Amino acid sequence: MRAITKRFPGVLALSNVNFDVRRGEVHALVGENGAGKSTLMKIVAGVYTRDEGEMFFKGQPAAFTNPRQAQNAGITTIYQELNLIPQLSITENIFLGSEIQRGALLNWPRMHEQARALLAKLHLDVDPRRLVGTLGVAQQQMVEVAKALHHKSDLIIMDEPTSALSVREIEDLFDIIRELKASGVSIVYISHHLEENFVISDRITVLRDGMHVATRPTSALNIDTLIRLMVGRDLSEKFPKENIARGAEVLRVENLNQGSRLRDINFSVHAGEVLGIAGLVGAGRTELVRALFGADMIDSGKFFIDGREVIIRSPRDAIRHGLGLLTEDRKQQGLFLKLTMRENITMAVLKALTRGPFTSRTKETALAARFIDAIAIKTAGQNQLVMNLSGGNQQKVVLSKWLATEPRVLIFDEPTRGIDVGAKVEIYRLINALARQGVAIIMVSSELPEVLGMSDRIMVMSGGRVTGFLSRDEATEEKIMEYATAADKTFAPAVSQESAVL
Repeated sequence: MRAITKRFPGVLALSNVNFDVRRGEVHALVGENGAGKSTLMKIVAGVYTRDEGEMFFKGQPAAFTNPRQAQNAGITTIYQELNLIPQLSITENIFLGSEIQRGALLNWPRMHEQARALLAKLHLDVDPRRLVGTLGVAQQQMVEVAKALHHKSDLIIMDEPTSALSVREIEDLFDIIRELKASGVSIVYISHHLEENFVISDRITVLRDGMHVATRPTSALNIDTLIRLMVGRDLSEKFPKENIARGAEVLRVENLNQGSRLRDINFSVHAGEVLGIAGLVGAGRTELVRALFGADMIDSGKFFIDGREVIIRSPRDAIRHGLGLLTEDRKQQGLFLKLTMRENITMAVLKALTRGPFTSRTKETALAARFIDAIAIKTAGQNQLVMNLSGGNQQKVVLSKWLATEPRVLIFDEPTRGIDVGAKVEIYRLINALARQGVAIIMVSSELPEVLGMSDRIMVMSGGRVTGFLSRDEATEEKIMEYATAADKTFAPAVSQESAVL
């Protein structure tokens, strides 16, 4: 790709960008949210057409006007939001659009046979007739790779392929990438987990603000240098945690139970405190915050706000009592992607902006403008659709929506998932600012450095139970993992909230 430029209304997304990939190479593409990574790759994949510049594929000029053209040429993209149809089988997903026929009928035995061979190559031992919707995320990721192999792709673009994978599943994916590389397939690898790029890539290209900054051999870089290239400044403190005096208790939960998912949960969180919740996949962390927010029904348990018992049976109840929830999946559960920024920011407080049957556009615009300015959302304007924002700015829109409700307790479920290192630091600083204002923060995170770096106190869960509490001073990754793997132990009837006593 030479001198690629792409414009959207009010935004110069790419400016004079050069990028190349060699045969049998893993080339990492990194940059902050909004740097232009996805736009550049969507031009490769035929989703967008370039405004200026030229592109060559296997030595020949290329200008794809739709994804089918790119796929037929040998280019496959595996998006972060997997492009599979859950209601169809593995075979049907792999062969969709390229079915094998026998006369007027589809040749199912042959397609199942070929699908089974592709899955075996990827070490996936499942029946190809199985519905994709019954597979785990890691298995669905392998089905996407199987589709790429079926189409005999010369170039595979992987966009955040490990965002929902366990450590073991990531290792399996890396083994497959190495096999693909050895067979001559080229990979463009996009991940906000910077350390992964050093494990799997041969070269790294950095984009910033829609421009090419550098392309270097991976061996010539380290994490600190890469971050400086990405953000154009030193992030001397990755977790800018502030020491804020803990205030009075805001929320207390007693004896919360929900089937086998949550058992005997007891904890509290105070004004100005960041309570981190850690645990392995399946520990019950997301189930807990959904129960707190009234999104899922509980079997038993009590909630107290400022020492007074309250009933929370729905999100409406939770909002009325001063709770806000930034969900783990912002696109599916936190945003209306096809609505504007203004409409998303004001969504939870429309009643306060409404007189009779009409919403005051003046009040709505003023409220949205206040938060866009206060937390520095990068946008072409209030009427920009949320789907066109970067991941970090989408997260800021979700945060603005809850700040507009003036919450007492703000729950962050995976607050920095899928956003870049610069945007992460901005989110952390906003958490500090909220704590200074006396908001009680509950932060669920799968990233142990994040939990250790930003929490005042850490609650560890395993098997739907609370297995320990750690103060900031005594918490280590080893201690957290000890409690996170304690699901089969016999627990004492009460767990100290000030330290780990188990």
